[in-house]
Amino acid sequence: MNAAVPAPLPQHAALPLDRRGRPLRDLRLSVIEACNFRCPYCMPADRVPDDYGFDAATRLSFDEIETLVRGFAQLGVHKLRITGGEPLLRKGLPTLIERLSRIAGLDDIALTTNGSLLAAQARALREAGLGRITVSLDAMDPARFREMSGGRGDIVQVLAGIEAARAAGFASIKINCVVERGINDDQVLPLVSHFRGTGHVVRFIEFMDVGTCNDWSRDRVVPSAELRDRIAARWPLRALEANYRGEVASRYAFEDGQGEVGFVSSVSEPFCGDCHRARVSADGRLYTCLFAGDGHDLRPALSQGVDALREHAAGVWTERADRYSEVRGAANASRRHVEMFLIGG
Repeated sequence: MNAAVPAPLPQHAALPLDRRGRPLRDLRLSVIEACNFRCPYCMPADRVPDDYGFDAATRLSFDEIETLVRGFAQLGVHKLRITGGEPLLRKGLPTLIERLSRIAGLDDIALTTNGSLLAAQARALREAGLGRITVSLDAMDPARFREMSGGRGDIVQVLAGIEAARAAGFASIKINCVVERGINDDQVLPLVSHFRGTGHVVRFIEFMDVGTCNDWSRDRVVPSAELRDRIAARWPLRALEANYRGEVASRYAFEDGQGEVGFVSSVSEPFCGDCHRARVSADGRLYTCLFAGDGHDLRPALSQGVDALREHAAGVWTERADRYSEVRGAANASRRHVEMFLIGG
């Protein structure tokens, strides 16, 4: 029997642009609010209880998620990233990935995870159609890593997860490190040293004022230029072109051919002008910026099907004018931000 051919996309109005002329290309979709870590810059243990986010009644079902993603694909989204919380805590995730991989228009499905549960699921995720994996890893030193995960993380498990993913066919895994001055900036060179030559790409992210839980201070931001110079003094670098317009990380290759590193510089070099990303929380709220204070409830439109969802989301996107990183610190900059663990960063 021949495989079913996906139905063509509906012929409707031109794809939406926001008020700054930015199209909608990427969707970051949280599938669960719960996490098994308590990283201080995201979900600190003294502010978020251990049982938070495990109530299945509050999150979108797989059917609702499939409807939602179909609608966004019809608006021009071709890159989907599954996030959390910790998305590998969502039961049956490979089944969801397999369903989403059949949606016309999507050409890239990725996952962001802390890696602690990855070893047991990597192969099933690959076979389901997952294309790429990003692992959050903020230190190589075992004691420092455990401290930065709120006393919950074992780096041996995370490294085993990365190796299992490689063995399952994920040849180039991104390793994301949020750098805080005086907290883990001494882990930058050890991280680079460990992953150089493996095919994996370490990306260093400036500490950002996402949410309200992380007691952000500009003094704790290590600018990407400083990190780049530190790394280049040990391993000379050369700049690379972006893979596509709107790529958040600036890329640098090692001169000796042992791979590359990336830098995400939302604080020192804002990239709002090329931001094509929308975010949806596990309970079905659409956020048009990582630093948004409020989301738009998609559930009423979802209950009416793909067409209603698509039209509602398009309407929200056309009213979007977010550029928080460009105005950070200004009098008109929002002080109320959605928590990072609700929308996956």
